[in-house]
Amino acid sequence: MYQYNEIDQTLVNERVAQFRRQTEKFLKGELTDDQFRALRLRNGLYVQTHAPMLRVAIPYGLLSSAQVRKLAHIARTYDKNYCHFTTRQNVQYNWPKLEQVPDILAELATVQMHAIQTSGNCMRNTTSDHLAGVCVDELEDPRPYCEIIRQWTTLHPEFDYLPRKFKIAVSGAAHDRAATQFHDIGVHLVKNDMGDIGFRILVGGGLGRTPIIGSVIRPFIEKKHLLSYLEAILRIYNLFGRRDNKYKARIKILVKETGLEKFTEMVEAEWQQIKDGMELSDERIEAIKGHFTLPDYAADAADDANFGQHLQDNPAFATWYKQNTAAHKMPGYRAVFLSLKAPDAPPGDTTDTQLDTVADLADQFSFGEVRVTHRQNLVFADVKQAGLFALWQQLVALNLATPNIGTATDMICCPGLDFCSLANASSIGIAKEINEALDDMDYLHDIGDVKINMSGCMNGCAHQSVGHIGILGVDKKGTEWYQLTLGGSSENEAAIGERLGPAVAKNEVTQAVATILAVYVKQRLEDESFLDMVKRVGITPFKEQVYATH
Repeated sequence: MYQYNEIDQTLVNERVAQFRRQTEKFLKGELTDDQFRALRLRNGLYVQTHAPMLRVAIPYGLLSSAQVRKLAHIARTYDKNYCHFTTRQNVQYNWPKLEQVPDILAELATVQMHAIQTSGNCMRNTTSDHLAGVCVDELEDPRPYCEIIRQWTTLHPEFDYLPRKFKIAVSGAAHDRAATQFHDIGVHLVKNDMGDIGFRILVGGGLGRTPIIGSVIRPFIEKKHLLSYLEAILRIYNLFGRRDNKYKARIKILVKETGLEKFTEMVEAEWQQIKDGMELSDERIEAIKGHFTLPDYAADAADDANFGQHLQDNPAFATWYKQNTAAHKMPGYRAVFLSLKAPDAPPGDTTDTQLDTVADLADQFSFGEVRVTHRQNLVFADVKQAGLFALWQQLVALNLATPNIGTATDMICCPGLDFCSLANASSIGIAKEINEALDDMDYLHDIGDVKINMSGCMNGCAHQSVGHIGILGVDKKGTEWYQLTLGGSSENEAAIGERLGPAVAKNEVTQAVATILAVYVKQRLEDESFLDMVKRVGITPFKEQVYATH
């Protein structure tokens, strides 16, 4: 993984010192709330319902074991012994004390981490495929380009105060696991007709109040022009993005109102003026790639005489292996998912004790690295087949081995009213109810890939618009209700879910989800996925059953 150089470390250290001074001035009354707001947001600090919330950047979802231990230490020392992983591959602390936040940032700086630009109207954390570098469907590892983008975006002077927040995702695989079509800019590694590898650039995607699928603005651009083209897009957005209405300030609205053709013309004209002075040299690209070399894979990784026997004799292990591990490009290795969706835990949450042990297991089983997924789970990317059974046993003891990756209980869920000051409705409690209702694992695995996404407000932090089943909390005269959508997807065939009908009451959500799944099981064709069935029959059969008693 990328290691800070002297410039990186100096920048982060000086930022910590700067924010410490700003916080002290605020606490002394020398800065007003309005003056402090922009300063704290640029350092990842929100004011939530019960306490400040600090969001920490995890660039492209990659952590070292030392960084994981530091996250555990912060949870234990400055919070309530846990933290929350997000859909942006970041981590959030929900209970820090304002006066201690500079101390937290100073601790993070000791392990090359920070909270810079994790909030505010600026370029946010760049995300990527959690299986980058190891997946079998990859054209090229996207992480070096993520790092190049990270360095370009950090404290970029021209784009520090954009019309609205701005998010970039990068993928190098055939299967889009990074939701690139729903980002302000999506970047795909592709090969042109000449066999050269470059980038396809998408623009204007986004979720929230107005979900829009991104459009291709450039089918192919050479690697050397990556940053100049992204800069041209940002310049046009910064010049023409709406600043009079925050709900219309995202680039997706600018592209929609301007039209893709006209927007492309403006970007291309801007790019022609700047591209020669911003070329990425081959030397620069290779230098960054040098931080992402392959680990020392073992030739005997699959040498475990007992592996087949373990699968045969232990159904629980066999189920976990099938559900929570993925193919690896190196023979004898698997990528292992650590489920943060146990039935008795809020989705995405981990305790300090779990994190400490995860760090130890990463050292033992996966070259000291941990990844964060788009769906709020963790990954050990490089586990020997010979170590899978021993790892599984320890993950079971940690409550991180629930075999539900890709099932209905692998829900994306925001904190909702339990923490967020913007939320209209609860989400964590509903997730627990759904988990309990679907705890028959045989049934769960039988229905296969069903993605449930639930948000407590229209900001859509849990991406409910693109859930196979989407759940959105809404407020009706002080009462919590929930709108349901079906058929969304953030993967290759991106789609925005269709609203099922009127919102349902809080005590009816779990039964509605169970009814939707029952309709699927009854009416599906052989081997037909949930998403394929919704495409085939539409929402009417589901709607009729969900509202049958209304």
